[in-house]
Amino acid sequence: MTMLLLVRHGETDWNAERRLQGREDRPLSARGRGQARALAPYVARYRPDHVTCSPLLRTQQTAQLLGVTVSGLDPRWQEADLGAWTGRTHEELVATGDGGYAAWRAGSYLPPGAEPLTALRLRVAAAIEDLVAAGGVHLVVTHGGPIRAACQTLVALEPAALVPVPPGSLTVFDLGGPRPRLRAFNVAPGPEEVGDSTD
Repeated sequence: MTMLLLVRHGETDWNAERRLQGREDRPLSARGRGQARALAPYVARYRPDHVTCSPLLRTQQTAQLLGVTVSGLDPRWQEADLGAWTGRTHEELVATGDGGYAAWRAGSYLPPGAEPLTALRLRVAAAIEDLVAAGGVHLVVTHGGPIRAACQTLVALEPAALVPVPPGSLTVFDLGGPRPRLRAFNVAPGPEEVGDSTD
């Protein structure tokens, strides 16, 4: 059996502020730590054989709170560099009125100085190929960009066809058959399980 479990890290202060992080190395917020702990039993059901993390702090903290032992760090699973948009808020980008933010979310616009989407997809595809070759159940603690790239690579779901990947969520692919299948997308405990309000 070959499966790929992708967990997006828990919330950071910048996530709460709707501020784009890219490769800015932010730690988990209190809410993000709660999200990771609440997601732990969902991940444990799959009994991952191997655990890989992006090298950024928020993914490593998430893995620790999931109660798993990290086998290694792989920079191919880190978030895309968002160039000039790093640190800017959703509201700031929408307020420009140029439609760039919506186009970026749909996968048809590149912020100035950002990593091209094709480069993101290629590195994620190479990382997936290595995991498939190893076989087993792989857990990767990563970011929203690589999860969307995996959806495009494995099951041809374009970014424009996907809702955003929330912090502290699980996406699962079954890679053991003749073709990859999406088993679950954006699985996340409810707010009552995290222990925080939604506002």
